[in-house]
Formats: sequence, structure tokens, C-alpha cells
Amino acid sequence: MWCSRGTQVPVRIGVLMRPGVSSGLGVPTRLGVPGAVESTALPEVLGRMDETCEMKYKVVDSPLGKLEISGCERGLHGIKLHGGKTPDTGPAEAAAPAEQLGGSGAVLEPLLQCVAWLDAYFREPAVLEGLPVPALHHPIFQKESFTRQVLWKLLTLVKFGETVSYQQLAALAGNPRAARAVGGAMRSNPIPILIPCHRVVCSSGAMGNYSGGVGVKEWLLAHEGRPAGKAARGGGSRATGSWRGALGSTASSQPAGRD
Repeated sequence: MWCSRGTQVPVRIGVLMRPGVSSGLGVPTRLGVPGAVESTALPEVLGRMDETCEMKYKVVDSPLGKLEISGCERGLHGIKLHGGKTPDTGPAEAAAPAEQLGGSGAVLEPLLQCVAWLDAYFREPAVLEGLPVPALHHPIFQKESFTRQVLWKLLTLVKFGETVSYQQLAALAGNPRAARAVGGAMRSNPIPILIPCHRVVCSSGAMGNYSGGVGVKEWLLAHEGRPAGKAARGGGSRATGSWRGALGSTASSQPAGRD
């Protein structure tokens, strides 16, 4: 079985609809995964994928340059940032990625949803809460792992305008001592911006690395109204309203998987 540009992975396709668990954007988030990210999740297994993922691609303009979006009918596979340099315009002047380039034929629903989400992110962030997040179908979400758990927690708990430290995110994923592994998970993130690895910073206040370049990370944080170079702390941060409460209820016995 082949999925995503020749990567051979045995998978079962499921849909995860966690009642009461929000993506942070006002709607439940769906993951095409064979098992739960937490022991209480109840995925609906749709059966094995017996055919090749037919990949589709779209390229959109953004303040960060061109973004390539890829996916299949079952879900989103990736967002690639082409360029990796600091945008010329400030966050307040961000233009919407409205023009779709590349690709042919009908646009798949996951790609349309992703384009709409990016458009809102760059131009009108206030409406993000009412937008659906596309199903995710990259192979990294098809097996239980610490990386998948970290990305899931980041997507669902760390919202627009908030930051979290590597150590805090490790604790949210069930292993407070795995800050270094969280850094590896950030490097493995196939869907940047939507899964906001730019919001993960060092507890010391250092910016930390970013696959798209530190300048892009600084721009994204400034776009979200978060000053660069600020330590991720609980007191006085908007982050206290969402993920910090989850830290108190995170059980060390939660299954986190292994890389």
C-alpha cells in the first residue's frame, strides 16, 4: 500500500470525532488514524486503504511566499513553505492567499478547507473559530507515536496568539521529560501553520528553531500579536486560558507512544 509520494505504510483509515474536544477553532478536529490519541478516544474504523492515495496539489500566495498544499480525498497531507525568508511586509499588512495556482481538475474538499483556513489566518483571524479544520491523512497520523500525540496536543490546545514551551508541550503529551523529543516532533511536522509549531518556544525566552526559518517564526508570532523573545510562562499569558488547565489534568499514565 502506498500513501504520500511513494512512502509505503500499512494503515487503517479511521475518523476521530472526540465529543467535547475542540480543535481550538470552534469545531471537532478529525484525524484519519487507526487508533486513539488518548485512551478515551473512540475512533470509527472505516477499513483498510486498499488503493493508492491520489495526491492533489495547490499552490497559493501568502505573505510568506508561495505555499504548496497537498492532500488526497481522505485528508490533508502537507503544507510546504517555499522561500524560507522573512516577509517584506509587516503582519498588519498581510495579504490573503486568495489566488490559487497550479493543479488541475476538481479541487478536493480537504484542500479547499485548507485554503479557506489559510485565507482567514492571514487576513481575518477572528473568523478562524467558525471554520472547519480539514481531516489529516499524512502517514505520520496513521500510527500511534509520541510525535503524533505532540502534534495533536499542539493543534487542539495551543491557540492563536498563545505560545508554549517545549517542556510544557512535552507534559501535555504525557511525558514532561521529553522536551528534546518535542523538538524532533516539530521538525517532523508536515503541516506547519495549521499545526502551529511556530508557537513552541524555549522556556528561557529564546525563539528556538523553525523549519521555515527563524525570521518566518518571528513574523508569525508577531502576526498573532505575540512578541518575539518572550518566555512561555503561565502568569499573565493568554495561554493560561486554554492549555495550562490541561497540564493539571494530564495523567502520566496516558499513552503517548514512542518514536
